[in-house]
Amino acid sequence: MSFRQKEDKVSTDHLIIELPNDLEENGHLTSPILHSQLENMDYLDSPVMSSGSAIRDFLQEQLVGGVDDHLIEFSEAMRTVAKVLRHVAEGKASAQAETAEWKRKYELERARNQKLRNQESSRKSIVNDLESAPNQKTLYMHGESYMGKHDICSHDILQDKATEYKSKSSFADNHATKKVPFRLSWGCNTRGLSGQHKQDIVSFEKGNITTAERSSRQISLKWESQPKTVIVMTKPNSVSVRILCNEMVRWLNDQKGINVIVEPRVKSELLSDNSYFSFVKTWKDDVAQLHMQADLVITLGGDGTVLWGASIFKGPTPPFVPFSLGSLGFMTPFQSDSYKECLNKIFEGPINITLRNRLQCHVIRDSAKNEILDTEDPILVLNEVTLDRGISSYLTNLECYCDSSFVTTVQGDGLIVSTTSGSTAYSLAAGGSMVPGILFTPICPHSLSFRPLIFQECATLRIQVPYNSRGHAWVSFDGKDRTQLGAGDALVISMAAWPVPMACQTDSTTDFLRSIHEGLHWNVRKNQSSDGPPDS
Repeated sequence: MSFRQKEDKVSTDHLIIELPNDLEENGHLTSPILHSQLENMDYLDSPVMSSGSAIRDFLQEQLVGGVDDHLIEFSEAMRTVAKVLRHVAEGKASAQAETAEWKRKYELERARNQKLRNQESSRKSIVNDLESAPNQKTLYMHGESYMGKHDICSHDILQDKATEYKSKSSFADNHATKKVPFRLSWGCNTRGLSGQHKQDIVSFEKGNITTAERSSRQISLKWESQPKTVIVMTKPNSVSVRILCNEMVRWLNDQKGINVIVEPRVKSELLSDNSYFSFVKTWKDDVAQLHMQADLVITLGGDGTVLWGASIFKGPTPPFVPFSLGSLGFMTPFQSDSYKECLNKIFEGPINITLRNRLQCHVIRDSAKNEILDTEDPILVLNEVTLDRGISSYLTNLECYCDSSFVTTVQGDGLIVSTTSGSTAYSLAAGGSMVPGILFTPICPHSLSFRPLIFQECATLRIQVPYNSRGHAWVSFDGKDRTQLGAGDALVISMAAWPVPMACQTDSTTDFLRSIHEGLHWNVRKNQSSDGPPDS
């Protein structure tokens, strides 16, 4: 039996080699088999290798080196296998998350459509009941009896069921007020064209404004009769605003004969100043029908007051007339010292308006992926949705999709998704542009090539916290309603169907340019001197 066929003992702590028994006791080689195994080695010619102890040491060194090489190769192979398995697991988890997300989105859309169909059926049933009951009042939108080619007429039905309204209204008195009908038309600013470029772009639902498609043409609003009811919203904790509010409410009631609705806080302030303001109405908790009772919304304050007023209306929104009593005032073109002239022009009409689009946001929790989806009302924002890392010291990790396409992974302090109105706010401070559309602006991204994007208004964005994220993310809507997003949670953002109509002092373009010139001092610098060297 050869030397390699012997049973050698090898341990991890001590490497012990048993040499054949046919070594001589004095350590000299006597086995012809062992000698034949080593005769091709040059070390046999050395006198040092003539002893058994030297051969034992030599063989031990060779075996230890071979075992180390095999262990290194095995360790590298195991690391490669572990890396591949980790990538496979991450890919599987990502695919499962995306599948569950789109399933939730599909179920949400199906539930929303079913809810709309039920509401439409209920509305038709109410209209039929009203038409069949002679003692109940039904208000039809006044105006043309036809839909002209160049004009958009309000032709839908506004129901006014007195008994039903008394049980649902949250106003201080249960007197039912009706909205004043109006007409909207599209046209360009070029004079002398007599409105020949007007188009039917805006659609109506019960006399409320909703955009059917987008256009860059200026929108004009004309009342069929003078407005009868206005809502006045004010900036809190301001003495000058409080004084102006008292004066304006008195003027609207005495001189114009207009019903005034204010916030509960404002009514308390008015009554504390003078009991004369007992005619003022307010609301309590339920504001779902508030848009059906008001023709206009007047805001006294800055952009924050406009944002607060818009947040009250979760769907259709009356036209806003914002008066500037704040600091910058990008959305407040009217001056408070001439409010009587401004309001008289608005009441008489026609006036130019700007449709300020809002974002519709749905927070979808990972825990609801196998449950029936919640169909609560979405969150509407006028400025922006902000996702940030909160108090965490880790980078925000967000996976972003547009419709069915992967956009990017945001790694940085956060992300801003803003409207055109919000493009002059937080998004602008983070490096975004002042342009129309849905703005996608990163906050301090950990990448030099990550620049803001602009998505079309028809796009649907989905922003999800991946399962392997180190920390949570936080989301806020127009600076309020801050909510935590955990691993697997997602935020779905799309353009809302209900914009906020705002009256223009001149027109949309002129008001926008005036706001960035006067508010931001955009591109303001000293003019170049004209006494320089002539151009050769």
